[in-house]
Amino acid sequence: MSPFYNRPMRTPDERFANLPGFPWAPSYLEWQGHRVHYLDEGKAPRADGRVQPTLLCLHGEPTWSYLYRKMIPPFLAAGYRVVAPDFIGFGRSDKPVEDEVYSFDFHRNMLLYLIEKLNLSHIALAVQDWGGLLGLTVPMEMPARFERLLVMNTALGTGDAPLSDGFIAWRAYVNKNPGIDCGKLLARACPQLSAAEAAAYEAPYPDAASKAGVRRFPNLVPDRPDAPGAALSRRARDWWQNAWQGEAFMAIGAKDPVLGPPVMQALRKIIRDCPEPYIHAEGGHFLQEWGDDVAREALKQWK
Repeated sequence: MSPFYNRPMRTPDERFANLPGFPWAPSYLEWQGHRVHYLDEGKAPRADGRVQPTLLCLHGEPTWSYLYRKMIPPFLAAGYRVVAPDFIGFGRSDKPVEDEVYSFDFHRNMLLYLIEKLNLSHIALAVQDWGGLLGLTVPMEMPARFERLLVMNTALGTGDAPLSDGFIAWRAYVNKNPGIDCGKLLARACPQLSAAEAAAYEAPYPDAASKAGVRRFPNLVPDRPDAPGAALSRRARDWWQNAWQGEAFMAIGAKDPVLGPPVMQALRKIIRDCPEPYIHAEGGHFLQEWGDDVAREALKQWK
């Protein structure tokens, strides 16, 4: 066992001060010796007596809950509780510095724990990128807690289909650039970002050692049938096809070169009763940066 396993790196709080468009206070829970950060906003009894729905927002790589800042206000205004965790290795959560700590099951089990610990119910699951690779395998384990799905630019890692050329190129790029600047990456992908907004994506990482999760995630995508997570993902595929009983809303960033329209249309075919997707012509891989549009369209469909 690595001597660093129980001594993860923790980003200093001052690096998260005064981030633009992100006024919410942090919440934390402990899981397997790691501090996990999550946002928890809007929890309140409804005036009409109905059970309050929860939007559970799962980010991908190399982002964190900051990515959902444009989607949170519309859902709060619509009466939702919004919960947005940071995966371990990202955002304000602890960051083990050794690659071996990170695995598909490690992150998935944290999600299962968080949902049960916070006793989330009536969940609308919002996923993108790794948020979907992991998050789409969760509802089959606790289907009574989930009612809706908001799915953006992601996939299931079933290991029985070739990975896209775009993803293979991305994985190679990350492997060649272990100190990748997340702020510069987001600025290139989302040219509408201000300098301060782009810098917020680099804020969690004071040095290269803190980016172990960023480096590791592309190499965890199941790329063969016996890869960790692949069998779970195939079981999830069957569940979404045959057992899902809720509502789905799919939004696609049309300019995503990795998980764009072809990948998402294939995913749509395996989500039972998934309507025609909302396609954002200007949106890219990090579609939540166009999240006010996505939230408006999702809430319109879910009236």
